[in-house]
Amino acid sequence: MAHVVIIGAGIGGMPAAYEMKDALKKLGGQHEVTVVSNVDYFHFTPSNPWVAVGWRDKEQISFACSPYLNKKGINFLSCGVDEILADENRLRLGNGQFLDYDYLIVATGPRLAFELVEGMGPQGHTHSICHVDHAVEAHKAFEEFCKNPGPIVVGAVQGVSCFGPAYEYAAILDTELRRRKIRDKVPMTFITPEPYIGHLGLGGVEDSKSMLESELRKRDIKFITNCKTLKVHEHSIDYEELDRHGAVIASGSLPHKYAMLMPPFRGVGPVANCEGLVNPLGFVTINEFQQNLKFKNIYGTGVIVAIPPIETTPVPIGTPKTGFMIETMTTAIVHNIIHDLKGEAPEKSGTWGAICLADFGNGGVALIAYPQIPPRNMVWAKSGAWVHVAKVGFEKYFMRKMKTGVSEPFMEKAFLKRMGIERLK
Repeated sequence: MAHVVIIGAGIGGMPAAYEMKDALKKLGGQHEVTVVSNVDYFHFTPSNPWVAVGWRDKEQISFACSPYLNKKGINFLSCGVDEILADENRLRLGNGQFLDYDYLIVATGPRLAFELVEGMGPQGHTHSICHVDHAVEAHKAFEEFCKNPGPIVVGAVQGVSCFGPAYEYAAILDTELRRRKIRDKVPMTFITPEPYIGHLGLGGVEDSKSMLESELRKRDIKFITNCKTLKVHEHSIDYEELDRHGAVIASGSLPHKYAMLMPPFRGVGPVANCEGLVNPLGFVTINEFQQNLKFKNIYGTGVIVAIPPIETTPVPIGTPKTGFMIETMTTAIVHNIIHDLKGEAPEKSGTWGAICLADFGNGGVALIAYPQIPPRNMVWAKSGAWVHVAKVGFEKYFMRKMKTGVSEPFMEKAFLKRMGIERLK
């Protein structure tokens, strides 16, 4: 009997649990799957920008994990993990007990490193949409802001790898302010460490530069690229603008009455503290089979995985790990654990493709980068009002997948294959 333990019950952890259980059932034997999370619910992270303007509430994009996982014969613990004892194949849980494993899948998501810029974060002077609870608080503050509006600053700071939500939130704020007929009272500025608008940590995707620049100009949102955020004050943000050689060409202070800045990510405590498992930033180091370089029975999927930047930029930025990319990682892990149980060498690698729907409230941009990291076999970018409808539909679809326990329905697999997109190489 093998015991597979998964740390995390998010967009990486939940599909991993369902796929792993299904694969072990087909293999035969009394194998066990356990999911350990620090919360008792799943929430659909891509909908957080909607929560932050009141278009969704927490209950609409979250549900209790235990009933759905237990129904599939998957154990669930919401006590969290305090320590990974990799040499002993054991976890020390948040409740003080120990949990042994034969295989460990790390799908924790990241720690939000707000401390890297003084004054940033919900405990400082900016809001966050990285977690649903942060988005709930951001919405409360937004409602107060609308009573006495003023300047807004949205964007990302140096070291960030996830830029899509910042673009989404800037445009969604613009849409909501127009609906409330107070947009004329709100100067908006978008700041980003990207070398150009639409870089996205990916070197751009087809025409993403002109598409996103056009979107910001159309909405009268000023922008600053190669932007290094120095410090956040209660009503202002200090910054420097760099040229392509890394020299400072401008500096200043942007006023704000409401601000949201995406933070850099780091490894969560128990993962980052496990010697030999991670790089200096706390991300799990992996080979092409999603296997840790030192501990071969530990695998990583999602944002917690170490991926180098695709290129050197004047202001440091990272490479994003998007939803479909994470699903390809997870599918590869499941196959490779089954190979190991059969006494075979790992052989499956994820395609690491990206399918992104960036919603702007009354439109949006859809991107396909396959694989996500260039050079690519397929690149596609389109915009239009249909993207908003597609994002709403995808939210409902993914939530249903996580409740029914089918990670990759037949029709989804067939549709993507028809487009030339598959999870495994």
